[in-house]
Amino acid sequence: MSRRGGRGGCRGPRRGAAGFSLLEIIVAFAILALGLTLLLGTLSGATRQVRQAGDAGRAALHARSLLEEYAALPQPGRRAGELEGGRYRWRLEVAPWRDPAPAPGVARFDPNAARLLQVRLTLAWGEGGPGRQLEVESLRLVTPRPGQAVAP
Repeated sequence: MSRRGGRGGCRGPRRGAAGFSLLEIIVAFAILALGLTLLLGTLSGATRQVRQAGDAGRAALHARSLLEEYAALPQPGRRAGELEGGRYRWRLEVAPWRDPAPAPGVARFDPNAARLLQVRLTLAWGEGGPGRQLEVESLRLVTPRPGQAVAP
């Protein structure tokens, strides 16, 4: 004997069954896609900043080595060159330093006295467009070698 309608009877689909509708799944994927897009944009910006910081660090190291190489015993004039196959371009300018506010009176010139030279190094890098630039300016004290005549 079979009973109908009681507890042990045949079960049909229940109302309010657990699960997600198609619309809820589409909304969830849209939110996920938006979040991933924002995350990837942030990561690519961070990668670009890390690369720029690395380039600036290398430029500072190149500037230091160039100053040690060319400005140890500077001679007035200009020099220029490239590093790393043209990735970094540099220009070194050495000129006698001029006092912006000279003391009043007669200026005396002693050819055997030490003198100040202004050293300016400009290092530029970056592909296309203006790129980045590092400029270092320094004063160097130079004593003339024996028998070397120096113009004022």
